[in-house]
Amino acid sequence: MGNAANPALAPRKAQIFVDSPAKQLYKNTVVCIIVDAMNTGKTFRHGQILRLVTDARITNQEDLRRRLAAQKLRVTQATLSRDLQELRLVKTHEGYKPDAVLPEDTSKLSSLTRALGEFLSDIRPAENMLVLKTPPGSAQTLAAAVDGAKFTEIAGTIAGDDTVLIITPDRRSRESLQKRIESLVK
Repeated sequence: MGNAANPALAPRKAQIFVDSPAKQLYKNTVVCIIVDAMNTGKTFRHGQILRLVTDARITNQEDLRRRLAAQKLRVTQATLSRDLQELRLVKTHEGYKPDAVLPEDTSKLSSLTRALGEFLSDIRPAENMLVLKTPPGSAQTLAAAVDGAKFTEIAGTIAGDDTVLIITPDRRSRESLQKRIESLVK
């Protein structure tokens, strides 16, 4: 006895109600996938944890959990404990810090110093941004070296073909970063 003879076993078609012009475009669509605008995956959570412990004195996991919850990131104590271990954050009298923190990692700075010496042709300040000019095709390499140095003043970097745009939170941070980069070039 096949499915045609027994209607209870026949596959059912999903009914989808779409009130938009897309209904005609996607008439064969059976399932819609909705993606959160904010990625709440592990990588994003790790980034937020690092940002929080860098920006504020966080002395215990409960405080960190509350601050993550305020950002709509709900985590259990077990997950938070694993995250802290994976990020190699240790508890100090000043709060959570990266394990074996050095004032400045000399190997990363020497790498940046080499990249600046080889590729930097000009530095141009612009409010809270710093523009680094390079020969064509060199911006990605310089941006990677800048990112690797992990300057606390940097909010983010963008690299094109011959330009690296460094974005800082404010003008004062940009000025501090500019002085540090210029001191590495001289």
